[in-house]
Amino acid sequence: MPNKGTGEEATYEGHGGEADVVLARLAEVAADREDAAADQSASDEDQTASDADQTASDVDRELSARDQEASERDQIASDRDQAVSDRELGDHPSEQTKAAHDENLAERKVGTDEREETGRTRAVAAENRALQADRRDETAWHRDVTAQARDRASERRDRESAKIERKMGSRGTALRTALTHAAEVRAMAANDRARAAEDRAQATADRERAAEERAVTVAELRQAHMDELTGAFRRGSGEQALQNEIERARRGNTTMVLAFVDVDGLREVNNRDGHSAGDALLRNVVLAIRSKIRSFEPIVRFGGDEFVCAVAGLDLDQAANRFTEVQDSLAENTAGAALSVGLAELREEETLADLIERADAALLEFRRGRSS
Repeated sequence: MPNKGTGEEATYEGHGGEADVVLARLAEVAADREDAAADQSASDEDQTASDADQTASDVDRELSARDQEASERDQIASDRDQAVSDRELGDHPSEQTKAAHDENLAERKVGTDEREETGRTRAVAAENRALQADRRDETAWHRDVTAQARDRASERRDRESAKIERKMGSRGTALRTALTHAAEVRAMAANDRARAAEDRAQATADRERAAEERAVTVAELRQAHMDELTGAFRRGSGEQALQNEIERARRGNTTMVLAFVDVDGLREVNNRDGHSAGDALLRNVVLAIRSKIRSFEPIVRFGGDEFVCAVAGLDLDQAANRFTEVQDSLAENTAGAALSVGLAELREEETLADLIERADAALLEFRRGRSS
């Protein structure tokens, strides 16, 4: 039987259905609070991990830059030592001088190999930073999704709070308690919107960091793979680029010619005009080759004064004409500069090592024919 009492009890009992709705809503509010707390905790942990990752990346970047500077200074010093040794051998061609020269050359090769290994290590570090940038982008995406979910939750809470207020606004003390909770729900909705805005701001910051990481990665990969003096590929990474060109030619069923280029008289230029003049000659050689081939075709510094490059879509005669143009271009910028070039056209099932060996043999044959 209905309760016949008066006052607050009568008011509450008279609207048992609405009270059940209020109690259910209060239970939902409690659950929402727990979910929001868990979501905030996960967001805080993600931010902590992101900050730690950024710190590690900054330290790694600084160490990499220092290592690169030291490597370049070491290479310059090594080249100068070698130039001095070359001059001493020319001035005093004794057995003792030759032995010292050979020893110096061997030590310089070891140092160069170590620097190339350092470059490969630096490349791995740069690739790791690229992965970190990808993870930051993914984190930014999750932050945006979280922000959208929080906005939707805020809108839902606002609508339900307004609904409760309209239905329960004049129905006694118990229902005034519900109104208080409805106000709390609105406050939670406002807090969710503020946190959503923070998430979006952090997502933007994460994307900016990712873009910075990628820019640094591109620069460091270039430092790791490219010869700092000439801009050509270093030998290790350059061989991979040449192998890629072989595979490209075979996939496209096109011809490819490998050129083995030697800079004539580099030692004499170093001895006569100084090491900086020799450096300028090497840079001009690469510029001359680059001006006559396509931008994606690799040029590799194979030794101190030796370069290897690949040109696709040409036969031997066409390639010979192309490198005559290279020689003419070099002569326009560097008086008296000359090149010796050996050419080998890719054969079916031939390896890169075999192709380089044939181009080197063609270079020796070219020199013998020119001297005879």
